[in-house]
Amino acid sequence: MEEILIAILDRIQEKVAGLSLIDEDTGQLEAEEDSYPVTFPCVFVGNTDINWSDVGLGVQKGDTQLTVRLAIDCYDDTHIGSGTTDKIRERQQLSTEVYKALQGFRINKYMGPMVRVKSRDYTIPGNVKVYEKIFKFYYHDESAKRDNPLRP
Repeated sequence: MEEILIAILDRIQEKVAGLSLIDEDTGQLEAEEDSYPVTFPCVFVGNTDINWSDVGLGVQKGDTQLTVRLAIDCYDDTHIGSGTTDKIRERQQLSTEVYKALQGFRINKYMGPMVRVKSRDYTIPGNVKVYEKIFKFYYHDESAKRDNPLRP
């Protein structure tokens, strides 16, 4: 699974310009600012949820959900009449770029294409807007296959 996570981070870096930080989601947005400084805009990938089913002989198929969070600091006043409502558009466009980078993405024959199944946005303290997308894909895991030479 680690190769999938790294490939997703690489894909975001390759396809989405203007991000200051791309990382595995380890709770950086919820951490004390002094303990883990976050720069914006940033993307965090994680919160993996996999339901496994046996295929046989140690092989499993996982129906996987993965969360991608784009966070943007919102210090611009965007109320009607402010002259800066274009900042709303810019944030939405960046969110769309993250989506487009991952929709249909797959790294190999063992992984199904990523498909967005849910999205939402919310704010957190510090004038930070978070655009969250949940993607679903299958993962065919042969790491415990009985005739796998890599299996201990």
